[in-house]
Amino acid sequence: MFIEDDAQMDSFWVQSAIGAIKAIAFMYDIITLPVYLVLQKPWKRRQDSRRVKAKPINQKMLVDESKYAPDDIEAKIIRNDDNELTYRTTDPPRDVHVKMLQENIDTLEKVFNYVAKTYTSKRCLGTRQILSEEDEVQQNGRVFKKYNLGDYKWKTFTEAERTAANFGRGLRELGQKPRENIVIFAETRAEWMMAAHGCFKQAMPIVTVYATLGDDGVAHCITETEVTTVITSHDLLPKFKTLLDKCPLVKTIIYIEDQLQKTETTGFKDGVKILPFNQVVKSGQESKFENVPPKGDDIAIIMYTSGSTGTPKGVLLSHKNCIATMKGFVDMVPIYPDDVLIGFLPLAHVFELVAESVCLMTGVPIGYSTPLTLIDTSSKIKRGCKGDATVLKPTCMTSVPLILDRISKGINDKVNSGSAFRKSLFKFLYQYKVKWVQRGYKTPLIDKLVFKKVAKLMGGKVRIIMSGGAPLSADTHEQIKTCLCLELIQGYGLTETTSGATVMDYRDMTYGRTGGPLTVCDIRLVNWEEGNYRVTNKPHPQGEVLIGGECVSQGYYKLPGKTNEDFFEEDGRRWFKTGDIGEIQADGVLKIIDRKKDLVKLQAGEYVSLGKVESELKTCGIIENICVYGDPTKQFTVALVVPNQKHLEELAEKHGLGDKTYEELCSSPIIEKAILKEIAEHARKCKLQKFEVPAAITLCKEVWSPDMGLVTAAFKLKRKDIQDRYQHDINRMYAS
Repeated sequence: MFIEDDAQMDSFWVQSAIGAIKAIAFMYDIITLPVYLVLQKPWKRRQDSRRVKAKPINQKMLVDESKYAPDDIEAKIIRNDDNELTYRTTDPPRDVHVKMLQENIDTLEKVFNYVAKTYTSKRCLGTRQILSEEDEVQQNGRVFKKYNLGDYKWKTFTEAERTAANFGRGLRELGQKPRENIVIFAETRAEWMMAAHGCFKQAMPIVTVYATLGDDGVAHCITETEVTTVITSHDLLPKFKTLLDKCPLVKTIIYIEDQLQKTETTGFKDGVKILPFNQVVKSGQESKFENVPPKGDDIAIIMYTSGSTGTPKGVLLSHKNCIATMKGFVDMVPIYPDDVLIGFLPLAHVFELVAESVCLMTGVPIGYSTPLTLIDTSSKIKRGCKGDATVLKPTCMTSVPLILDRISKGINDKVNSGSAFRKSLFKFLYQYKVKWVQRGYKTPLIDKLVFKKVAKLMGGKVRIIMSGGAPLSADTHEQIKTCLCLELIQGYGLTETTSGATVMDYRDMTYGRTGGPLTVCDIRLVNWEEGNYRVTNKPHPQGEVLIGGECVSQGYYKLPGKTNEDFFEEDGRRWFKTGDIGEIQADGVLKIIDRKKDLVKLQAGEYVSLGKVESELKTCGIIENICVYGDPTKQFTVALVVPNQKHLEELAEKHGLGDKTYEELCSSPIIEKAILKEIAEHARKCKLQKFEVPAAITLCKEVWSPDMGLVTAAFKLKRKDIQDRYQHDINRMYAS
């Protein structure tokens, strides 16, 4: 009784305090509104957000782009009817795009040559110095190895270009010939980028392989492309003690050295040369070989997809493809002379590679990091040492929704661990900021007092994050943008389109959309009758998304049948069928609403988009990962859930199961029921339909990783493999 009275009293005081703060905020609004109205011009921001970014193209005519000035992009028109609708941007090319045309930059090799002359002594590629690795005792008595880190060490544009050129000539000294494939299988770092550009200078196509790909996938990429030379790292080199037996053609392995440890080069297959990166660079310094500049149509990269639907496919990306997407990106993303990018996503992912190439082209320094050292609380940072972001203070970064979802959950956990007053205060201030931002205003006082403290997580200077690789939920989009005081722009593209398709306008104040078409491609919607997605649908046209333009790949490596199935030529323009379902809204902005392969029709006739449901439910704190399954012969869906360990332990305490292990909790019917209830409540908040919400779940004891073969190297679900592994659990859920 007394506890209840105390709780009510606490609640009364919290509500009274928040009420008083609301009254103060109201008075502050009345006093400052005229000033903010004059200084901030909110109507201009609303106009910019609502402006039309693309228009449908109405008639058919053959297009010769060489006859048009850059400003006439909108004038070129092609066919539309009741089966399809094509959209083109209303934006003209901007300064950097025009400069690339004027300088005839049509290859990545020309990019590096140009920037080395233009930015000479400016910082280019930076690597954080590891001073030592030390044992650190944790509170529970366990000992972990942690890094003691120094400052960033930089190569200038001239130095980076010279290292790349020497590395390329060093490869020639080793017997590698122009137009012979070469594999890069290494983590993101400065040497990765310099090695790649060394290859481009000798017209050698690089084959990119994710560092997290399993041994079978790595072997497949190496053997299919028939490479004799592999570039790898100190950490990944030991894998080749077993991999070389599966890759008989490999004769040379070049490894990027570790800052602290000596690399063990014994115990490998006889006849294979194992050489350090710097030795190859040194041999190139004394080489007489000349550079062999590639042509625009030459293959620059054979980039393997992550393989979410089977064996990874090699996508053929020409220099012209890469340059096209770069032109599109520089037209959409504002770049300033004092910008700094923090690079930590895999360079084997086309999105990161093109984003970093844009930074090179515009003279933006790139400081490299890893997820283990990114922020002050990262797992490899020694107590008292600063994370990479705090030291580098980047202004730009790329990310994927998986990382942004984790940051969002981290913010929620921090808020929920505070007192009732702090939680209520944060909720009020968050809603207050969202309200005024939607009206076109900025909130400088609240940002300075509250949200800038959250922004210090990433060094305090990040002004823009570009997200790609998967759909970003509207809730995460809003929270990151609000709490970190930055622009978060979402892009849409695929490996097959060199990551190019659409990018949000940074002035767009909406969430959950992927932006209008880039200046280098068109977006087409085509009817998909089976899913009832048609261009005649109201209020917005819907259909399968097709992408056409210079960014579209030549096809798949050694897969002519699949290439002909997914790609086609029309009026001299190459098109790719994405398999994604989109709708284009009144302002010409694309929203991805479904995926053909993810759509399941339940027994009662309702369509469920598995990917959409998963994307919404992943924002629930208890869920680390989730795979929704729908049986067409049943009336409901079920889900396999990997629970978040911290939240699971908190839930266990509430139900008196605090003494149980993680595995025991995953098997507990009480916990399963409690999590199902949380999922149902979260689904209601996300406005999911009742038939979309899983009616039964299984808690998985293993965290899904690429090594298990259940997710790709880019952490996309491999549905078929997950279904095969958990078929017994799926049967049990439907039987119950």
